[in-house]
Amino acid sequence: MPKQSSLFPADEDYAAFFSSLKSRIRNAQIRAALAVNQELVMLYWQVGCEILARQQQQDWGTKVIARLAKDLQREFPEMKGFSKRNLAYMRAFAEAYPHEAIVQQVAAQIPWFHNCVLLDKVKTPEERLWYARKTVEQAGAGRF
Repeated sequence: MPKQSSLFPADEDYAAFFSSLKSRIRNAQIRAALAVNQELVMLYWQVGCEILARQQQQDWGTKVIARLAKDLQREFPEMKGFSKRNLAYMRAFAEAYPHEAIVQQVAAQIPWFHNCVLLDKVKTPEERLWYARKTVEQAGAGRF
């Protein structure tokens, strides 16, 4: 049978192409979201470390968090995540995970909200890391 000459590809060829394209787009969206999450979690950890260090070394009180929240919200009105409550989570996060390697390897692999839940619900560092690692495993298995 001669090759079909048409402006449109054969249905089965197009369907396979479209299915492949959808899959690549979805995978790229997931990779982009994960990269953004990792960057934000690392930023939040760094902010938390800075707040913690200044409070310990320069005797900054807890009111600095409220002031910082107002200043950051005014400077970055389009961004969420700089509330007083979230800055307190950033400080607690930095205190809970003092080593950047742990943050990069485990905590930055899960959403910020999950890290906050772990801070609230799980008190020991060992348990927190265990739950974070299990969350990463679940994400790798497509159950995240």
